[in-house]
Amino acid sequence: MSRLGNIGGRLYRGEVSIEFVARKRRWYTISGLILVVSLAALLIRGLDYSVDFKGGSVFQFAAPATSAAQISNAVDAAGGGNDATVQKVGIGSSSSWEVQTEKLSYTEQTKVQDALASTAHVPFNSISASFVGPSWGSQISEKALKALIAFLIAIVIYLSIAFEWKMASAALIALAHDIVITIGVYALTGFQVSPATVIGLLTILGYSLYDTVVVFDKVRENTAGLLGTARSTYSQAANLALNQTLVRSINTSLIALLPVAAILVVGVGLLGSGELKDLALVLFVGMLSGTYSSIFIATPALADLKEREPQYKALAKRVALRASGGRAALRAKAKAGKTLGTGAGTAGTDGVADGDGDLGSVVAQDAADDDVQPAEEGPAPAQPEERVPAGRPAGTAAPRGATARPGPRQQPRRTSATKRRPSGKKKRR
Repeated sequence: MSRLGNIGGRLYRGEVSIEFVARKRRWYTISGLILVVSLAALLIRGLDYSVDFKGGSVFQFAAPATSAAQISNAVDAAGGGNDATVQKVGIGSSSSWEVQTEKLSYTEQTKVQDALASTAHVPFNSISASFVGPSWGSQISEKALKALIAFLIAIVIYLSIAFEWKMASAALIALAHDIVITIGVYALTGFQVSPATVIGLLTILGYSLYDTVVVFDKVRENTAGLLGTARSTYSQAANLALNQTLVRSINTSLIALLPVAAILVVGVGLLGSGELKDLALVLFVGMLSGTYSSIFIATPALADLKEREPQYKALAKRVALRASGGRAALRAKAKAGKTLGTGAGTAGTDGVADGDGDLGSVVAQDAADDDVQPAEEGPAPAQPEERVPAGRPAGTAAPRGATARPGPRQQPRRTSATKRRPSGKKKRR
């Protein structure tokens, strides 16, 4: 538990690192497959729009004991079409049914209403029938599209001013990734697209960009002054920023997804289909996709764009050269230590000779080898030649108590006052 509690600090300090940017090809492949499946589902199956967008007739009534299959068969037999959408709204005895069909005439609407009353064993007047035109749904779509375009323009301007245009481009790539995947999930699963879905889609755009901007702010902090050093490349600094904000991104996403998941479970399991379910579903899918894209797509895409600049290409070469030089020096030291350990056969070099020592032991062994030289066998070194002072015949012994000193005899320096008075006489006061 202590390790799990300290993982955030270790990631922030760089003691533990997950290679997100270096494995960008893997993330691009995974996202590419998801995007292909989403686009294929969108082109083949298409989206199932609610009656608010395509228009049609809506029947609502309360019949807890009736099943969805019975209602669908009754609508088809009455001429309402076999593609009617049957949804249950509410729970328990207060639940009701909502049936959506294509646009029906007054006569066809009356036949369907009568068939539903007969199947559900309810009075004819208890079935509410209404008609929704497609103009309201088209107005919502048009306004949502205008809002999306204005939102994207504002985001590009803001990110270009606050950061730079390449960060804005990477953020838009991640944003398009989230939109396509969310729409693809709706096309693949057949969930109905309602006005609440459009509102939720616009909501997740802001959430996705929020997480991406937080990561980009840390990337900008880590890459400030990077060109003046050769310690790391732009990709390595960006990867460090991802690791430093990883725990924060995960915690934020989990806290945001828990209430959305609760709304989704309650909306589907208890309240049945409705606007609440449509809103919760698009939020859940979009938040998951946004968290994934901010970590695995946005920052690697930014690193790709920045690494193409000439100055960062030169920086990558300097970092690689420095790293290769350090590895070469380490190999040379290890090889030298191994050679010394094999030749001397001493216990102090066994660790280097066997390859068990690390860089510190190799350096320590090299320092020890430089300071202490092994003794060599051979004739004893010659003693310094004794110099005979002037005035003593050669071959005579030195006086007792005198020691032989190499080199010329040192005479005491005399000052000018000493030279002027005779030796042995004291100065009279």
